[in-house]
Amino acid sequence: MRIFLVAMLAALAVAPPIAAQRQAPFTIAETGEGFARLQDAVDAIGGGQGTIAIAAGRYRQCAVQDHGGIHYRANSPGSAVFSGAACEGKAALVLRGRSARVEGLVFEGIAVADRNGAGIRIEEGDLEVLDSVFRDSQQGILSASDPDATIRIDRSTFSGLGRCDEDYSCAHSIYVGGYGALEVTRSRFERGRGGHYVKSRAARVRIADSSFDDSRGSATNYMIDLPAGATGLIAGNVFVQGRDKENYSAFIAVGAEDIRNASAGLEIGGNSAGFVPGLSRASVFVADWTGEPLRLAQNSLAPGLTPFERR
Repeated sequence: MRIFLVAMLAALAVAPPIAAQRQAPFTIAETGEGFARLQDAVDAIGGGQGTIAIAAGRYRQCAVQDHGGIHYRANSPGSAVFSGAACEGKAALVLRGRSARVEGLVFEGIAVADRNGAGIRIEEGDLEVLDSVFRDSQQGILSASDPDATIRIDRSTFSGLGRCDEDYSCAHSIYVGGYGALEVTRSRFERGRGGHYVKSRAARVRIADSSFDDSRGSATNYMIDLPAGATGLIAGNVFVQGRDKENYSAFIAVGAEDIRNASAGLEIGGNSAGFVPGLSRASVFVADWTGEPLRLAQNSLAPGLTPFERR
C-alpha cells in the first residue's frame, strides 16, 4: 500500500494541472500546437500558411493578422462565437495579410467608438467567408481598398446590422471599398438597422442566389448599392422591402456617388422583388446614375415596382 501511495504521489507531482490537460481552444491544425489566445495562434503562423481550428465556445477575444495566409475554422459550424471584442477599435478579426478564409464562425455585438465595429475588417489581401453569421453589430464586414484582391462570401447570414445616425458615416451589413471583385452567393440579409445591406465600390460584382429580407428592417436604405458603378452579375436573388425605410426609392442603386468603375453590361436578371404583405407603395427596382447600358431581363417584380429609372 505504501509503495502504491508513493507511486501515485510521484505521478501527481509530474502530471500537468487539469486545466493544462484540456484541449486548447485554438489549435494550429498542421502542427497540433494549442493556444489559449487567438492572437497567439495567429502570431505562431506568422508569414506562413496555416489553419486555426477553433473549439466550441463564446470568446471575448479578437486578433490582428498582419502576414501570411490563415484559415480560421470552427470545429463545428456556428459553435464558436466571437462576441463584443474589437482589436484596434475596428473588428473581431482585423485582416491585412496575404489571404484569409473564415469558416463557420459567429460574430456578434461588435461596437466601437467610430460606430463602424465589424465582425471582420479586411484591409488587404483576399478574403473568403463561408457558413458564418454576423449579427447585432454596427457592421458585418468592412473593407479598405485592394484593387488586386477579391472578397468571396458564401452561405452566410447578416442580421441586425448597420446604422445611419449621429455625426458619423453610415454603417452597413457589408461595405466593400475599392476591391477588385466582390462575390456574394447563397447568403441571407435581414433585419437591417440602417444603411444599406450591401454597399460595394468593387470594380466587379457577383451577387447571386441570396435573399434580402427587409421585412423587419429599421430605417434602412438600398438593398444593393454600387455607388462607384460596377460590371458583373446580380441574379437569382429575392428582395422584400419593408415598411420602415430611410429611403425606399429604389432596391438597387448604380453609380449614385462617385462613378469610378465601368458599368456597361452589368447584368441584373432572374431576380424577384416585392414588398411586405399589405404594403402598397411606388419604388424602382434599379436606379442608375451612370448612363451606361445595363442589361435587365426576366426579373419578377411586384405591382408598384418600376423596373428601371435613369437618375
